[in-house]
Amino acid sequence: MEAFDNIIEEIKVLSHELADQVKKLIHEGNVRRIIIKDDKGNTFIEIPVTVAAVGAVLAPVVAAVGAIAAMAARFTIVVVKTAPSAPPPPPSNPQ
Repeated sequence: MEAFDNIIEEIKVLSHELADQVKKLIHEGNVRRIIIKDDKGNTFIEIPVTVAAVGAVLAPVVAAVGAIAAMAARFTIVVVKTAPSAPPPPPSNPQ
């Protein structure tokens, strides 16, 4: 069984770049959650990407992100990604 660690990354974008950046992140595949905040730190939306990656759900999510873009000039996208953790060391064999 493989263990995963979370990697948290923050991306600063302007409002007109927001929807395109979110679409790009969703298509990366290793993103678990996207949180969109304004420049004051207020959270607008949290998207569990495992749900948004399903094609039928993706369009309304991107439409909502586009509507949010009209609310502020600058946003921070907090991205929670998964990365395989380092494998455990092999057991030592005492001779």
